[in-house]
Amino acid sequence: MKYWQYKALLTLRRSGPPHESSPSVLAERLGLTRGALSARLGPVEEVGLITCTHESGDRRRMRLGLTEAGHAAFGAHAAAEDAGEGALLSALTETERRTRADLPRTQVLAVEGEPGASSPGSPAPRRSRSTGR
Repeated sequence: MKYWQYKALLTLRRSGPPHESSPSVLAERLGLTRGALSARLGPVEEVGLITCTHESGDRRRMRLGLTEAGHAAFGAHAAAEDAGEGALLSALTETERRTRADLPRTQVLAVEGEPGASSPGSPAPRRSRSTGR
Protein backbone atom coordinates (compact mmCIF):
# COMPACT_ATOMS: atom_id res chain seq x y z
CA MET A 1 0.00 0.00 0.00
CA LYS A 2 1.30 3.43 -0.85
CA TYR A 3 1.72 5.99 1.91
CA TRP A 4 -1.00 8.32 0.59
CA GLN A 5 -3.44 5.41 0.42
CA TYR A 6 -2.66 4.52 4.02
CA LYS A 7 -3.18 8.16 5.05
CA ALA A 8 -6.61 8.21 3.40
CA LEU A 9 -7.66 5.01 5.18
CA LEU A 10 -6.20 6.27 8.47
CA THR A 11 -8.10 9.54 8.17
CA LEU A 12 -11.36 7.69 7.54
CA ARG A 13 -10.66 5.44 10.55
CA ARG A 14 -10.01 8.47 12.74
CA SER A 15 -13.45 9.79 11.86
CA GLY A 16 -14.87 7.08 14.12
CA PRO A 17 -17.66 4.63 13.37
CA PRO A 18 -19.07 4.27 10.78
CA HIS A 19 -15.70 5.47 9.34
CA GLU A 20 -17.24 7.77 6.74
CA SER A 21 -16.62 11.29 5.57
CA SER A 22 -17.63 13.74 2.91
CA PRO A 23 -15.03 14.27 0.17
CA SER A 24 -14.58 17.93 1.15
CA VAL A 25 -13.87 17.10 4.81
CA LEU A 26 -11.50 14.28 3.87
CA ALA A 27 -9.68 16.54 1.38
CA GLU A 28 -9.29 19.23 4.03
CA ARG A 29 -7.94 16.76 6.61
CA LEU A 30 -5.45 15.40 4.08
CA GLY A 31 -4.42 18.86 2.86
CA LEU A 32 -5.58 18.17 -0.70
CA THR A 33 -7.87 19.84 -3.19
CA ARG A 34 -11.08 17.97 -3.98
CA GLY A 35 -9.73 17.29 -7.47
CA ALA A 36 -6.50 15.79 -6.12
CA LEU A 37 -8.48 13.71 -3.62
CA SER A 38 -10.77 12.43 -6.36
CA ALA A 39 -7.80 11.38 -8.50
CA ARG A 40 -6.18 9.58 -5.59
CA LEU A 41 -9.27 7.79 -4.33
CA GLY A 42 -10.30 6.35 -7.69
CA PRO A 43 -7.76 3.50 -7.54
CA VAL A 44 -8.52 2.90 -3.84
CA GLU A 45 -12.21 2.53 -4.66
CA GLU A 46 -11.45 0.26 -7.64
CA VAL A 47 -9.67 -2.26 -5.42
CA GLY A 48 -12.56 -2.19 -2.94
CA LEU A 49 -10.95 -0.44 0.05
CA ILE A 50 -13.50 2.38 0.17
CA THR A 51 -17.02 3.01 -1.01
CA CYS A 52 -18.25 6.16 -2.63
CA THR A 53 -22.02 6.56 -2.32
CA HIS A 54 -24.45 9.37 -3.03
CA GLU A 55 -26.42 10.70 -0.09
CA SER A 56 -30.13 10.09 -0.39
CA GLY A 57 -32.07 12.97 -1.82
CA ASP A 58 -29.09 14.85 -3.26
CA ARG A 59 -26.93 13.22 -5.94
CA ARG A 60 -24.38 16.02 -5.62
CA ARG A 61 -23.48 15.02 -2.07
CA MET A 62 -21.32 11.96 -1.53
CA ARG A 63 -20.06 9.90 1.39
CA LEU A 64 -16.79 8.04 1.43
CA GLY A 65 -16.47 5.05 3.72
CA LEU A 66 -14.16 2.19 4.58
CA THR A 67 -15.16 -1.28 3.41
CA GLU A 68 -14.33 -4.47 5.30
CA ALA A 69 -11.40 -4.91 2.90
CA GLY A 70 -10.32 -1.33 3.72
CA HIS A 71 -10.36 -2.07 7.44
CA ALA A 72 -8.35 -5.26 6.85
CA ALA A 73 -5.81 -3.51 4.60
CA PHE A 74 -5.38 -0.73 7.14
CA GLY A 75 -4.87 -3.25 9.95
CA ALA A 76 -2.33 -5.25 7.95
CA HIS A 77 -0.37 -2.13 7.02
CA ALA A 78 -0.39 -0.82 10.60
CA ALA A 79 0.79 -4.21 11.90
CA ALA A 80 3.63 -4.26 9.37
CA GLU A 81 4.68 -0.75 10.44
CA ASP A 82 4.62 -1.81 14.11
CA ALA A 83 6.76 -4.85 13.32
CA GLY A 84 9.23 -2.71 11.40
CA GLU A 85 9.46 -0.20 14.23
CA GLY A 86 9.91 -3.02 16.73
CA ALA A 87 12.77 -4.45 14.67
CA LEU A 88 14.49 -1.06 14.57
CA LEU A 89 14.08 -0.51 18.30
CA SER A 90 15.17 -4.02 19.25
CA ALA A 91 18.82 -2.98 18.88
CA LEU A 92 18.40 -0.40 21.67
CA THR A 93 18.45 -0.92 25.41
CA GLU A 94 15.44 0.17 27.45
CA THR A 95 17.33 3.28 28.59
CA GLU A 96 18.19 4.13 24.98
CA ARG A 97 14.55 3.68 23.94
CA ARG A 98 13.40 6.04 26.71
CA THR A 99 16.02 8.59 25.70
CA ARG A 100 14.96 8.31 22.05
CA ALA A 101 11.33 8.84 23.02
CA ASP A 102 12.18 11.85 25.22
CA LEU A 103 14.39 13.67 22.70
CA PRO A 104 11.60 15.19 20.55
CA ARG A 105 9.90 16.58 23.68
CA THR A 106 13.19 18.08 24.83
CA GLN A 107 13.67 19.70 21.42
CA VAL A 108 10.16 21.17 21.35
CA LEU A 109 10.51 22.56 24.86
CA ALA A 110 13.87 24.11 23.92
CA VAL A 111 12.38 25.78 20.85
CA GLU A 112 9.43 27.04 22.88
CA GLY A 113 11.82 28.44 25.48
CA GLU A 114 10.59 26.32 28.37
CA PRO A 115 12.76 26.35 31.49
CA GLY A 116 14.54 23.12 32.21
CA ALA A 117 14.53 22.13 28.56
CA SER A 118 18.28 21.75 28.25
CA SER A 119 19.37 18.34 27.18
CA PRO A 120 21.60 16.12 29.29
CA GLY A 121 25.22 17.13 28.94
CA SER A 122 24.46 20.71 27.91
CA PRO A 123 26.22 23.43 29.86
CA ALA A 124 24.44 24.91 32.85
CA PRO A 125 23.22 28.50 32.55
CA ARG A 126 25.92 31.06 33.26
CA ARG A 127 25.77 32.97 36.50
CA SER A 128 26.43 36.64 36.76
CA ARG A 129 29.68 37.39 38.59
CA SER A 130 28.41 40.64 40.05
CA THR A 131 25.30 39.17 41.70
CA GLY A 132 26.47 35.64 42.32
CA ARG A 133 23.48 34.36 40.35
